[in-house]
Amino acid sequence: MAVRAVRGAIQIEINDAVRIEQGVVKLIKKIIGVNKIDVTKIISIIFSQTSDLDALNPAAALRTIGFGETPLFCTNEPDIIGSMERVVRVLITAESENSFNPVYLEGAEKLRSDLAN
Repeated sequence: MAVRAVRGAIQIEINDAVRIEQGVVKLIKKIIGVNKIDVTKIISIIFSQTSDLDALNPAAALRTIGFGETPLFCTNEPDIIGSMERVVRVLITAESENSFNPVYLEGAEKLRSDLAN
């Protein structure tokens, strides 16, 4: 079976644990749904978040809906002048024969307007 990766991002309205959790769950569910990813075939998930989002770790948000056996990793985005604020990005690696489509939500479409759905 081939190994594929898919990216996604969501802009979070405010730095609040509930909003971060809701955004992360929405993003992951949308990526999995759009790409018909079998969650048992997910190898790992890497999150990054801008430094202005510090109310909740995205991995902790995802654990609220399972993913207890999935390796999750989080890191901070570099602070670049002019970068979009309050963004959680994700890279999901999974076994699949299908190609994947990236998902950008809640304003994050601006990050990759060439790829956004």
